[in-house]
Formats: sequence, C-alpha cells, structure tokens
Amino acid sequence: MNDEYYMNLALQLAAKGRGKVSPNPMVGAVIVKKGKIIGRGYHQRYGESHAEVNAIKNATADIAGSTLYVTLEPCCHEGKTPPCVDIIAQKNIARIVIGAIDSNPRVSCQGINYLQNLGIEVKTGVLENECRNLNEVFFHYMETGLPFVTIKYAQTLDGRIATMKGQSQWISSGASMKYAHKLRAEHDAILVGSGTVKKDDPELTVRLVRGRNPLRIVVDSGLKIQHRYKVLQNTLPAKTLIATIKNSSDAEFQNITATGAQIITVAADKQGKVDLKKLLKKLAARGISSVLIEGGAQIITSILRDNLADRLVTVIAPKILGKGIEAVGDLNIREMNSAKILSIRKIRRCGEDIIIDSRFL
Repeated sequence: MNDEYYMNLALQLAAKGRGKVSPNPMVGAVIVKKGKIIGRGYHQRYGESHAEVNAIKNATADIAGSTLYVTLEPCCHEGKTPPCVDIIAQKNIARIVIGAIDSNPRVSCQGINYLQNLGIEVKTGVLENECRNLNEVFFHYMETGLPFVTIKYAQTLDGRIATMKGQSQWISSGASMKYAHKLRAEHDAILVGSGTVKKDDPELTVRLVRGRNPLRIVVDSGLKIQHRYKVLQNTLPAKTLIATIKNSSDAEFQNITATGAQIITVAADKQGKVDLKKLLKKLAARGISSVLIEGGAQIITSILRDNLADRLVTVIAPKILGKGIEAVGDLNIREMNSAKILSIRKIRRCGEDIIIDSRFL
C-alpha cells in the first residue's frame, strides 16, 4: 500500500467529525506498522482528544517504529488538550506523513520542525488538496480572518424563491428540508434578515436532524424586530444574536436583551444598513468560523455584491411560478464577462429536487 492509500483512510475518518469539532478542523489519523494498520482515530468533538491521540490510544500493537498518517500537521501548543507532538515523540513513532500544513499561526510548520529536530522523518503534502478541501472552513477562517460564508436557498425551476405575494412555504420537498437542517448543523451560525423573520417566523434550528443548533443571527438595522417571533420567544434550543446599527441607548435594546437574545452594534454601510463585512469580522472575533445565510433576497444580494460568499447551495424544485420574487437582485453587472463564476462541486437528487453545491471562484 502507498502513502496516498493510508491518507485516504485518514480522510474518511476525519469526515466523521463534521459538525462536531468547529472551530477546530476535522482531522483523521492512521498508524501503520510492517504494512498493517494498528491504530485509527479522529477528532470526535471540540475540546476532546485530537486524532493522533485517539489513534495511539486505539493501537492494537506496540507503535514504536511505526508510521503515523495524519490529515493535518500535529499541534505543538497547549490548548484544550496537550500538544500532540509530545505524545508522538514519547511513543517513538519513526515516520509522520502529513496531508496539509496547519494555517493556524500557533502551529504552522512549527509542529513539523519540532518533529524533524527530534530525528523523526516527516513527509508533507500527501493528498494535500483533498485535506484542504475537507477543512475549507478552517483554512478560510485562519487565512482570511473571516467566517466561511455559505448561501443557501430553495427556488423554482424558473428562479423564484417566493410568489408575488411573498409565499415561499414550501417550494422544496421534505427531503430537501431535512438536508437544509443538516447543513445548518454543520455551520457555527445561521444568518437571515429581519424581513425573513417577519414573513416566515422561522425557528432556525435543526429540528429535523440530530446535531447542534447554530447561533441564530438576525440582521435588523433599525432594531424593529418584535418579541412575538420564534427567534426571540425560544432562546433555549439556540442562542440569538441581533445585528443592528443602533446603540445601547435605543429604547428597544433592553426589551430585546430581556428575552435572552444578545445585540451587537455594527457600523452602517453607505445605504445606512448593517455593514455585512464588518459584521462578519465581529463574528470571526467571537470564534464563529462559518455562517449559513438563508435569506432573504436583500441579504443574499448584498453578500454577493460585496463578494463575501464562498459557497452557494441551490435547491431547485420542479415547479414554475412565472412572476415572483427572485433569489438574487441587481448586482450592478452589465457585461457577461463581469458575471460571478462558480465551480460546481456536486449535483444530486434530493426527493423531487436537485441540489447544486458550488464554490465561488
């Protein structure tokens, strides 16, 4: 077996941590000795043991002289768990094969240098693209200082997200709704505009699947949200954060915080609305590494216009409405060569619908 084979097994293990380890990356590890796999592990939950440690704990034979395959550079700093490089050194592992170098400045190449200085053979870059793609959220967060932003919406075949009267329930199938909840569970936060709250009164939770509820963020520039909406009435399953341009002297501040929700004040953009890039920076500073945007059209359009989106998930239902509300408004694009270009990662059927999962180039 070659290095790519074992790294691919480590990648499959790493993916088991999806939706459970953020803001940490998903990491998998495999230990091989004399051509046999003697240990496997992955990072199972944020704050718990890392993949390398779990693989060592699960080893079925003496690991001295073995090769450790790990999808991400082992950590070399004290966090919620001890440095992984220390236990690797203690166990006399002879060779380390690493998929991708960690972008965290507290780790980047330092773990590799530490291991090499101990005389351990280190090989890097094995299935590097696959390892980076698995942790695209983590790498984006570390390298840009902004959360990874996913836009998701359901539309009819002719591109409408609601009827002319604003009715959108339900465009997509039950299977697609379940998929949407799974997508929510994989993000740190879910963001909508106040218009979506007023129109649909969504819970913005993961009721249909098992998983953690994301932080609920409502962009409400004028702080006009009413207490009767579900995002303010029920803050037990998920916390709610209201983003506004108003300050704490506003009369509504105290009334809203009394519901258990938090309010964050963000500078206004040129249109007098919440500056979304500044909001994303504030969210990143709070440890939010990924944000799922579910609407409405105004928020989606603003995010696209400001080039803040990284991923687009479009659910297309086999329905035609004719006139209706479009998912995306005017982006001020007048020439075809100015169109926003995407790379389609995956297309699949989901119930009666088609889901297109793509990335912005």
